[in-house]
Amino acid sequence: MSLRESDLIYDWNQVGEIKPARGRIEVLDETLRDGLQSPSVKSPTLDEKLQMLHCMVELGIDAVNLGLPGAGAHVVADVERLAREIADQNLPITPNCAARTVEGDIEHIADISQRTGIAIEAACFVGSSPIRHFAESWDLDHVLSLAERAVSFAVGSGLPAMFVTEDTTRAQPDDLRRLYRTAIDAGASRVCIADTVGHATPNGARRVVRFVREVVGEDIGIDWHGHRDRGMAVICALAAAEAGVDRLHGTALGIGERVGNTPLDLLLVNLSLLDWREQDLRTLPAYCELVARTTGATLPDNYPVIGKDAFRTGTGVHAAAIVKARAKGDDWLADRIYSSVPASLIGRRQVIEIGPMSGRSNVVWWLEQRGREADPDLVEAIFERAKRSKSTLEEREIEDEVARFEVGR
Repeated sequence: MSLRESDLIYDWNQVGEIKPARGRIEVLDETLRDGLQSPSVKSPTLDEKLQMLHCMVELGIDAVNLGLPGAGAHVVADVERLAREIADQNLPITPNCAARTVEGDIEHIADISQRTGIAIEAACFVGSSPIRHFAESWDLDHVLSLAERAVSFAVGSGLPAMFVTEDTTRAQPDDLRRLYRTAIDAGASRVCIADTVGHATPNGARRVVRFVREVVGEDIGIDWHGHRDRGMAVICALAAAEAGVDRLHGTALGIGERVGNTPLDLLLVNLSLLDWREQDLRTLPAYCELVARTTGATLPDNYPVIGKDAFRTGTGVHAAAIVKARAKGDDWLADRIYSSVPASLIGRRQVIEIGPMSGRSNVVWWLEQRGREADPDLVEAIFERAKRSKSTLEEREIEDEVARFEVGR
């Protein structure tokens, strides 16, 4: 382009140069653990899980939760096979496993780590909010004891330990301070703020992250694990990064408990668009389609970025603008004129289709893209067919109109 990008797009999102407080943000994929807790998905086969693992690596994802081995022998077997794949193939991804704050759960992780010869981070979780403690009939001293014993056992077993406070975003500050300090004194090298019921707003996410950073200091890693019950998971994750977390969690398509987790795909796209993370996302659609296919998760046509409709338009005004941009010989312009997310970011293209809201430019474009002459009479015939339709024309419907026109010449 002869013009600079800033000449054509004024980016209010970047005013003030907001950046992650800790530099490059890492990402942990929870699809194989929290994602499979969704009540509406089926568990993939082991081979399918291995395919997902390699997709994660191809996308440059930093860490993966392989599962909760304490859930049963079938999980132990799958986690061990996945861990062995990472070890044998020397895959550049950090394995992580969830564990309740009980020695039995952690012992399974330690045994798998020893058998596969790879370090596996133990994510030891326990409820931290007053509402959870009341429901469980726990007092804080009991929870502190669980935290201390679990983290000490994990570290003593040779595992890196991350201490996870469930329902952090509804917990008392003094309780969190005592819990985190206890875990760190026991050897935890990371802590995780869990927005377990999707309670946080962006302001709440920033506040709790800044508080936790003051408690744990600069040398302890902080993770953010969000759910999307209020529909704010992605923006809360970005707010947490801005405030000082080191690693963000998510699942492909946002699958998970209740209405799900932070959608990992949308998180990666936004981190890339903000220049907070550099990576090649061209294989992202294939990963999401694999997860949808193997878990039975729904991938709606209008799902942002990944959905079938993300880069399709049948609207005359929109299509005309894209056509004019391409007429300038400028794919960069055509990819952004009516899209905040360039299709090329994920290896796709803008698509112009023909429907009841289309203009003649849609028809001309469709014909020219297929090497056909845009005869005015043919354009008019297809245009009129589209106006009579209640939906976007299928390829065969347009081809039928072309065939009728050619027969009648």
